[in-house]
Parts: sequence; structure tokens; C-alpha cells
Amino acid sequence: MSGVVTGDAVVLGLQPARLPSRALAVLIDLVVVWTVYLLVTFGLAVATASLDEAAMTAVSIASFLLVLVGAPIAVETLSHGRSLGKLACGLRVVRDDGGPIRFRHALVRGAMGVVEILMTFGVIACIASLVSERGRRIGDVFAGTLVVRERIPAARALVVPPPPPWLVGRFAGLDLSAVPETLWLEIRQYLTRARELDPFVGRRLAERLADELVARTGTPPPPGVPADAFLAGVVAERQARDSRRAFAASPEGLAAAAAAPVVAPVVVPPVVPVVPAAGAVAEEGGPRATGFAPPA
Repeated sequence: MSGVVTGDAVVLGLQPARLPSRALAVLIDLVVVWTVYLLVTFGLAVATASLDEAAMTAVSIASFLLVLVGAPIAVETLSHGRSLGKLACGLRVVRDDGGPIRFRHALVRGAMGVVEILMTFGVIACIASLVSERGRRIGDVFAGTLVVRERIPAARALVVPPPPPWLVGRFAGLDLSAVPETLWLEIRQYLTRARELDPFVGRRLAERLADELVARTGTPPPPGVPADAFLAGVVAERQARDSRRAFAASPEGLAAAAAAPVVAPVVVPPVVPVVPAAGAVAEEGGPRATGFAPPA
């Protein structure tokens, strides 16, 4: 990533395009431009066959400048830095601060491209791109531009594995308010990559994360529960709480709560104590004889 700083002091994470992708984009552009130039030249040669040699030379120079120089400048200006080759390769020309280019940027790049690409067959442009830290050619340096990649491969989605079924709901009363986001991120990264780690290293890492989680919550894991299963169960509990809060805050959740039927309160009759029979005396230090049964 390139540390491009905007005028508002915001660092942009842009990925500069390297020489292979830029060379392919330039090759596509050159094939298209030279095809158009040859067709235009053939048409002008037929149309100006009756003109003298000086007029034909002037027409040839004008067609060269308009097609090979003016057309790429116009395309980059109107498309904000995306020519046909760059569009095919997922590239784009931007300013050094990350903004879209204008006509003056495209003009400088096109003028320098005549020397860098057309007159030297791209040798100067290749050398400059290899030497530059961000893969810029001389035209980019003078114009204050940068070619970046627009299409970046999406990262593979990593899903946190679910906890064992016998741990689901075991941590419903756990206080998670003191756990920082950095610790949650470490735990999720460990759970998503636990199978890729060495067993001994993974076990040590799980134990360390479990100790930090216990220090934040104040509640140790249940006896006999491994550290990785404890982490998975706590993360699943937090995800369940976040889902419930998000559902309750959404309009669908409020509508579902409003449409829920009203349940009448259940009236519990008072419990009447049973008077023990005459002569029934509780033993000293033993439980008193009452009509209440101990809870199951």
C-alpha cells in the first residue's frame, strides 16, 4: 500500500500498479490507437490523392498528432484516467493526492509519452517504472500522477467456527462490557486460523487469550472446558447479543415487538402454611417442620 496523503491530511491506502499490468494496458492502448491511425491514414491517403506533397505531409503530421497523441489525452481526460487498456486491466490514473486527473495532467502524460513510449519503444518508461518506488514513469513524475489498481482481489472470508453444542448458552450471564475490541479481534483471528497453527503453539495461544478474557470478565471457564472451546463459546455469546441488539433496534424488530400478542399476567395464589400436628416437635438443631417443600 502507498501512503498517499490528501489535502485534508487523510492517508489513502492505494495500491500502485506495477510494470506487468501497466505494460499490458499500454500494449492494448497501442494496438487500438495504431489500428485507428492506420485506418485514418489510409482514408486520408485516398481522400488527398490529388494534393501536392507538402499538403499530404501536413495532413500526415496532423493525423499523427490527433490520433496518436490527442486521442489518448482526450480519452484519459474524459474518462478521468481510464483508457481502454487500463479499463481492461483494472487500472486508473489519479493525482498524487488520490483525486481524479484533469486535462493538464493528461496533457503532460501524453506529451511525455511520445518520447517515453512511441519514440523509444517504451524502453525509457520501463526503466523509470522499475526504478520508481511506486512504479511511475517520467510522465507521471512531471504530471504529478500515479497509476493505481482499481480492482483488488477480495480477501477470502473467514468464518469463526461455532462452539461445541453443549456450550451454547452457557455464558449468557457473562459480563463482557470490559473486554476491549483489540482482544475480540485477536480471539476471532485465532479461531479462524486455529487449524493452520501448530497444535502446541495453538494451545499456548488459546490459553493466553483465555487468561486475558478471564481477567477482563472475572469468570473462569467451566471445569474441563478447553481454552479454544471456551473462546468459541464466549465469541458466539457476544455475536448472539449483537444480533439481538441489532434486531431490536431495526424497524422490523420494533414492528415485530409491537405485533406480538399481549400475554395476561399469571396470578399466583398465596401459599398457606401447613400447621404441624400436635406433639410434633422439631429436634434441636434440625429443620423446623413446615409445610414448605424444599426446592427441587
